[in-house]
Amino acid sequence: MLGSSTIDRLRDAMPTDGAGDLVHAALDVAKVLGMEGVGLAATQVNQGIRLFIVDASPYEQDHPEMKGFKKIFINPHIIEEYGEEVSFNEGCLSIPKIREDVMRKPRIRIQYQDREFNSYDEIYDDIPARIIQHEYDHLEAKLFVDRINPLRKILLKKKLADIMNGNIEVDYKMIFPGKKKKSIAR
Repeated sequence: MLGSSTIDRLRDAMPTDGAGDLVHAALDVAKVLGMEGVGLAATQVNQGIRLFIVDASPYEQDHPEMKGFKKIFINPHIIEEYGEEVSFNEGCLSIPKIREDVMRKPRIRIQYQDREFNSYDEIYDDIPARIIQHEYDHLEAKLFVDRINPLRKILLKKKLADIMNGNIEVDYKMIFPGKKKKSIAR
């Protein structure tokens, strides 16, 4: 969430003995993912754990290899990024109705655990790498707008402020960190 304290950098790994809490958090994340997103980090649903889910299946029409690409990443750490940066238009459920071109490297190496806490060290390319990097950024207190051209970010300043203050309509539940709570008159 834009401006949320929950999105502050999560330095500590999630304890592997918290499987019950993990399942509930993953279900919350999955419910929201059923909307328009291709990924969601736990921080976006106010869960302070190092977990994100990716679902690249919306890309399968143009990229058949994305069919069925759905994964949970627990305690992820991107070890390396490879290649020359490539531009791709990104959006985010935390920053509704804004899309911008973002430069990212096309290949990554990531270490993570799955829902059974089995450890993996894998390399991803292209669209999966892009989605993983985007979701991982949420765990590192970064949003895609932090990676855009500084001039574009200045031009978006008012729209970003409107989002933080709740001056936008969305079709899903969202917390607006800058929105003042109404007080009850006594």
